[in-house]
Amino acid sequence: MLLSGVDRRVAALGLARMADAVANSFLIIVLPLYIASDGVGGWGFGLSEAAITGLVLGAFGLVNSVVQPFAGRLSDRMGQRKVFILLGLVVLGVVTLAYTFATSYTALLGVRVLQAGGAAFTIVGSVALVSELSPAGGRGRNMGVYNSFRLFGFGAGPLAAGFVVEHGPYTISGATLSGFEMAFYGSAAAAFLSVALVGWLVSDPDDLQPRSSEGGLRVFSGEQDRLFDPIFALGLASLFMASCITLLSPIEPVVNERLGQGPVLFAVEFAAFIGTQVVFQPTMGRLSDEYGHRRFVVWGLLGLIPVTLVQGLVTAPWQMIAVRLAQGGVAAMVFAPALALAGELAEEGQSGAQLSVLTVSFGLGIAAGQVISGFLIRFGFLAPFASGAVLAAMGLVLVWTQVPGGASNEEEATDEKIDLSNGIPESPSRSTPDPVGERSRNGCSHGASRRGSNGQHAGRAEETSQRHGAVERP
Repeated sequence: MLLSGVDRRVAALGLARMADAVANSFLIIVLPLYIASDGVGGWGFGLSEAAITGLVLGAFGLVNSVVQPFAGRLSDRMGQRKVFILLGLVVLGVVTLAYTFATSYTALLGVRVLQAGGAAFTIVGSVALVSELSPAGGRGRNMGVYNSFRLFGFGAGPLAAGFVVEHGPYTISGATLSGFEMAFYGSAAAAFLSVALVGWLVSDPDDLQPRSSEGGLRVFSGEQDRLFDPIFALGLASLFMASCITLLSPIEPVVNERLGQGPVLFAVEFAAFIGTQVVFQPTMGRLSDEYGHRRFVVWGLLGLIPVTLVQGLVTAPWQMIAVRLAQGGVAAMVFAPALALAGELAEEGQSGAQLSVLTVSFGLGIAAGQVISGFLIRFGFLAPFASGAVLAAMGLVLVWTQVPGGASNEEEATDEKIDLSNGIPESPSRSTPDPVGERSRNGCSHGASRRGSNGQHAGRAEETSQRHGAVERP
């Protein structure tokens, strides 16, 4: 079953985040059209319309990425997740209403910056909470289900936004609203719905306590055989992957002209990627728990190279839809497994700060992809997608050389030697899970450990080239 082995609060959080994902994805479709309309003007920073669109869309990821590390550290120090999620959602809803008053490029950029700052609190709180609520050996499955719910909303938003904008204006109680105004109001309403759902259905773990925030970002591993810290390397790979999947949105007018289509078909193409993610992420998360998270990340990045490049060669809407579906499938092999692997490598009480490395990187990748696409489109339709393929290849090399395999549920059930090259046991494991599992920071100058329910740390040494810390799961 889809929710088998999934904490009910994780499923509830995914449902709540599905609503605010609708709010966010509305804007990805609406803002490029709004900027291209007669309703927005003023000083354009000396940039082309496509470049302005990329800048406004990309500002969200840039600002969001700056705020997230601070929000993550503060969440760890306070020992609070739900409060941070709610704070971010309230800011998102209120600020989204301000788009109805933004009629200049400068105003749009300012609203986008404020929106990004609020969203940072929701993101770090959500990802840390999912990691902490996940049962032993089921982090990939829980991450997959959470992302599946959230991405369903992210995919439904563009479809609804394209329909709302295309069929405006609307008359409600004697007042006339443009398609853009209706989209902004609908986006804000979805954010406030998410606030109500989180407040009603989601709670922090009972044993969540304030922690010191001495952990966080580490760039280098301090080991001879690896240059980068594994979580940092996963973050860079996530940045490159996110850049690949967001190349389409800032060049919507160019795509529509090349393929001879309108906003609705573009929304279908955008949502095709999300739809595949929704279907496959829970399955990929479950399988990665069993066969190794790193292996799935590597396969996903490998497949991302050709499907990103081919987007720059399509000439018909059905071709773009097909390629986006394929891209969603391979990206599903990266999303949940990467977060699950980082969660295993994270230190106790540092989930907010250390998992923010991946969420920050993903946000920067979203921003980078949009900016890259907006600027490179002048060199031809293929140029943005070719650059994306190169980034995917760079991510593949990073994970292959710098990230060891984490401990999956099956791996934790055996005392046999672990093969660090792919993160799975050399021989079949027993079917009965062992509550004692390994949590390692391979490639770091220290071993990470998790505290058991009795507050004591347990440890054992493996005869491998790396040092592992094995402790009881909370």
